[in-house]
Amino acid sequence: MAFEEQTNTRTANADQPEKRLSRTDLMRMAVRSFFLQSSFNYERMQAGGWLYSLMPALKKIYRKREELSDAMKRHLDFFNTHPFLVTPILGIVAAMEESREKPDAIRGIKVGMMGPLGGVGDAVAWLTLLPITAGIGASIAMEGSLAGPIVFLLTFNAIHLMLRFGGIFYGYNTGVKALQKLKSGTQAISRAASIVGLTVVGGMIASYVKLSTPAKIPIGKESFEIQKELLDKVMPNLLPLTYTLLIFFLLKKGYSPLKLIGITVLIGVAGKYFGVL
Repeated sequence: MAFEEQTNTRTANADQPEKRLSRTDLMRMAVRSFFLQSSFNYERMQAGGWLYSLMPALKKIYRKREELSDAMKRHLDFFNTHPFLVTPILGIVAAMEESREKPDAIRGIKVGMMGPLGGVGDAVAWLTLLPITAGIGASIAMEGSLAGPIVFLLTFNAIHLMLRFGGIFYGYNTGVKALQKLKSGTQAISRAASIVGLTVVGGMIASYVKLSTPAKIPIGKESFEIQKELLDKVMPNLLPLTYTLLIFFLLKKGYSPLKLIGITVLIGVAGKYFGVL
């Protein structure tokens, strides 16, 4: 019985694929992922950068020239996701390639993950992380401290690097099992991050959009201050909110950000000249 158990153990270990990728290989893949969008195009999106990021793994796994060539061609298919969260997909795909999974299965994993992680990345990075860290840095800078931009850059990129380098090891170590974990939580994470980010952005409107009017209406010997006597009593910061909603409306109508910046500058100059802003 002991001999049979030992034989079965050896057989099971023999069936398991040999681990060829080292920690250094995974680190190299994570570093290369910074160039994910360096060859971005509208036909295959990030495919060139994806292949470049995956190459350290492919070269270790496929020693024959023909096999490596076929793997490279497979990974030049259309690919597009959020750059900050590409590394979990890289890790999972590298583990699948190392296990010699079928190409269709690997392609299915890529397609199934790039969309959800792209949406989560936008919510986490651009709607949550960036507004919060930028708000903290801006508030410090507005007090006259040079530490503001430094705090912003250090905080933002510390979290960014944790996501990027932690993701590659998470994806590789958990392999295909990570797919279900990631996909099951993407909707909840995306919703929660969007709510937090939009709340922060909404709060920043009152703090950073400065718009008021010094205009007065003469009433006999007295004067009626529009800002203090009317607008502030209706709602504090009513003008910043109104202008922000106007900009949002124009964005939805197709106005470019550059054009809206120009309009804002013209309104500011004209309002100051005529004494209404």
